Amino acid sequence: MTSPFPGMDPWLERPALWPGVHDNLIISLHRALAPLVSPRYYVDVRQRLVFAVAPSEPASIIPDVFVVEQNALSSESANAEPAVFVEPVLVDVPVREKIPEDYLEIVEAATEQVVAVIEILSLSNKMSGKDRRAYEYKRERVFRTPTHLVEIDLLRAGEPMPFTFLQTNGHMDHYRILVKRGDRRRAHLYPFSVRQAIPVFPLPLQAGDREPAIRLGDMLKQIYGECRYNFRIDYGKPPVPALNEDDARWAAEILRAAQAG
Repeated sequence: MTSPFPGMDPWLERPALWPGVHDNLIISLHRALAPLVSPRYYVDVRQRLVFAVAPSEPASIIPDVFVVEQNALSSESANAEPAVFVEPVLVDVPVREKIPEDYLEIVEAATEQVVAVIEILSLSNKMSGKDRRAYEYKRERVFRTPTHLVEIDLLRAGEPMPFTFLQTNGHMDHYRILVKRGDRRRAHLYPFSVRQAIPVFPLPLQAGDREPAIRLGDMLKQIYGECRYNFRIDYGKPPVPALNEDDARWAAEILRAAQAG
């Protein structure tokens, strides 16, 4: 089974699912692009460490009342009533840990020159803090070199990466794919909503080389089926983050049609 949505499935954005989706997209991109750019280039998986909040542990069963028997040998408390404690409130304590995060580099085989970098954004990139600042610094460094940058943002949560619209009405949409060529000051942006298919876009290489088309939407649908996300997602609950009212109604219609089919 594939996702019932035409493009990005908003239920895949759930923080507990997204790291796996991210890694599978990296693997799919690597497999798809390697034969298309060979032998002039090879595709390399690179890794950095980022901070992320560790998943919560399974909920524990906590009794309504704790009864603690006092020491019978204590002369001071021999006749006292057992102490009764008020029920505590169960809370999550955010524990940040370092986890690996992968990205891709397209490398010219003869010179070992990095020609293009492909990034798929995670929440750590889009939330304010040390990891976002580190990624923005890397992004700016790439912009100052001849290296191309492909930046894929399939998350509605967090603050989008900075850029200024030049040819549109400035509508941000839900998702974005940025293709910044190293020899140009300006970039091409492919914005799209949850109701649209993921755009096909080119992978920039050296001048004169044929640029393969990246069909990210097809990869995502294949991952959805192979990883059996239809069994892992509860479509009866709203996605995280929630959709606006109009999009939520549209999504509900899509899901009803898929169940009826």
